Amino acid sequence: MKLKSLALAACLLIATTSPFAAPEDDTAAGGKRASELASLMQLGEQMKTSVGEKTNQMLGKAMTLLGVPYKRGGSTAETGFDCSGFVRHIYETSIGRLLPRRAEEQATVTDKIDRSELNPGDLVFFNTMRRTFSHVGIYLGDGKFIHAPSVGKAVRVDDLRTAYWTKRFTGARRVQETPSPDSPNR
Repeated sequence: MKLKSLALAACLLIATTSPFAAPEDDTAAGGKRASELASLMQLGEQMKTSVGEKTNQMLGKAMTLLGVPYKRGGSTAETGFDCSGFVRHIYETSIGRLLPRRAEEQATVTDKIDRSELNPGDLVFFNTMRRTFSHVGIYLGDGKFIHAPSVGKAVRVDDLRTAYWTKRFTGARRVQETPSPDSPNR
């Protein structure tokens, strides 16, 4: 029941605060956005049944931050997030796992996995600034990930399968719940 309440709260928050909320005066855009919202709600239901409770809580927390503005160097919901600040914040506040500050460092301290092995909660990395690990997001499932994209935008969900993200995808990583003794992230 607790998980259903969390998912419902996240969906309600998404519906009222995210860029997916339908504008009052634009019915065509409203229909498209309503469809996007329905798709996100369906993804939330899939997440509930396919992942453990900790991961579900982490992803639920991430979804409540949809619409928070991008801020370079940002790491809080109050001031805004950049991509790695968003990932760090979600892992630290939801499961108590402190990740390094930069995307490249986050890739270094996590376990490399094949794209076909992606599970909700894994990290996805992209080359968006001529650096292999210059952007990071959190995989949600069904080809979707949540991230803080860039200046002028806000935390949102995107699809790995779009041409833009497919072309820039540089790897997937899994975060260990507790770092191994030889991990640089101790």
